[in-house]
Amino acid sequence: MNQLHLVLSATFMIICCLFYGEIDLVASAATMAEIQQRGYLTVAVKDNIRPLGFRDENGNLQGLEIDLAKRLASDLLGKPDAVKLQSVVNSDRLPAVFDHQVDMAIARVTATESRSRIVSFSVPYYYDGTAIVTKNTAIKKLQDLAKRKIAVLNHSSTISYIKYFIPNAELVGVNSYAQGREQIESGKVDAFAADVSVLSGWVQEYPQYQILPTKLSTEPLSVVMPKGLQYDELRRGINEAIARYTTTGWLKERTNYWGLE
Repeated sequence: MNQLHLVLSATFMIICCLFYGEIDLVASAATMAEIQQRGYLTVAVKDNIRPLGFRDENGNLQGLEIDLAKRLASDLLGKPDAVKLQSVVNSDRLPAVFDHQVDMAIARVTATESRSRIVSFSVPYYYDGTAIVTKNTAIKKLQDLAKRKIAVLNHSSTISYIKYFIPNAELVGVNSYAQGREQIESGKVDAFAADVSVLSGWVQEYPQYQILPTKLSTEPLSVVMPKGLQYDELRRGINEAIARYTTTGWLKERTNYWGLE
């Protein structure tokens, strides 16, 4: 009975320590000093969001966020190829960072207050937002969509923006960007509302479409990094680099290169 009591007590202590962070059985994300010692960054990226992060016809990763990852590697470690890119799905972007699988994520992550409770964000490198795409040349402004059908992703924040700016439009829920395009091609809807970064890549691929000039929201995209004092040097280095890219015009040049608004 005493042995059972000891086992249960020890188990309880381990669980408490894990919960409160006193014991870390997961490999820790690398500090700046450790990154410099090993000689490369590990970065989670997207591989299916043109023009932020996507694979070209040869299977190579391309896009604004890929350029940023390589530029950070160049500035922090002295060479642009000192980076290992890891493709992730949306649901794994933050876990990859706070579970210490990568040093950072540059994967179309919007900086929000709720997310900042579990990860740290850099200064923004791009301001995304909600926009509307259509191939109907008669639709040139938001008012032209009054009483028309607009496709939106189910459960997305886009729904509230459309209801606010175009309250008399009819919303049609879809489960993917591909389904949204199918709805337009079949004539079931007149337009599709979604993230302007993704729609920019859509227009590049399907030039018969156009993005309406009014953006319905503005959302900062930032580099995701782990929380903790031990990562201060890494966070400071990334923030200083992105601020420098902004003031020197490098980010603007790359944004224009990739056809982003």
